Amino acid sequence: MTIPSPDNTSVSVGQGRVYLVGAGPGDPELLTLRAVRIMAKADVVVYDHLVSDGVLAFLPPKAERIYAGKRRNEHTLRQEQINALLVKLAQQGKQVVRLKGGDPFIFGRGGEELQELAKAGVAFEVVPGITAASGVSNYAGIPLTHRDYAQTCLFVTGHLKETKDFVSADLDWLALTRPRQTVVIYMGLSGLSDICRQLIAHGAQPDFPIAIVQDGTTATQKVLVGTLTDLPERVKTSGFTSPCLIIVGEVVNLHRELAWYVPAS
Repeated sequence: MTIPSPDNTSVSVGQGRVYLVGAGPGDPELLTLRAVRIMAKADVVVYDHLVSDGVLAFLPPKAERIYAGKRRNEHTLRQEQINALLVKLAQQGKQVVRLKGGDPFIFGRGGEELQELAKAGVAFEVVPGITAASGVSNYAGIPLTHRDYAQTCLFVTGHLKETKDFVSADLDWLALTRPRQTVVIYMGLSGLSDICRQLIAHGAQPDFPIAIVQDGTTATQKVLVGTLTDLPERVKTSGFTSPCLIIVGEVVNLHRELAWYVPAS
């Protein structure tokens, strides 16, 4: 006996599958149609901290929800435990949605999870999501590329396997200071002062433009624009908290002209 799967292919009864779904940057209306269709068929969803309540509202009432969120120095489940859980649920014959903020293949450890599923012989599919760099920059009125200012865009994170902050992160700082490019830094709030200091030390001008966006695309979005010299102190006094995205580049100067999104008061 077979039943239709969310993508209209046939799946044998008892055969589990994991759908790695990108939940986007926060605004539930930025979910893809495919993501919504697959979520509606879920038996169980394993979701991360950055998945908004509005996104979770698309899940069917019958779906079991398992929180596997990670915050700085606070992990509900270790990555190894999440990997094992996905394998176990699929082997029980369940249709599993692994729901991640943004896009699962951009600093989301999606590749690591799929490697474990592949080793265990578990069927899986990937549903791309709008990554934070794209969604948040659009809602902040900061184009990541522009013919006059930036022909290159780099996505960077300081959360490497060996370190939890930017102080010891082995980043290519010289590459991050090249002209006519935009640099987007994920999960960089705690290392903002070090980021700015390193960029200046490797050739960036102290007055080079930089922006930080908190809760991008949501009703609580906050944007602060400054320079490599003054932004760290201004962020401290402005009460910014995670999740935040940092954008460095001349395109930041377009924010005042192009900002269109007005968060709900």
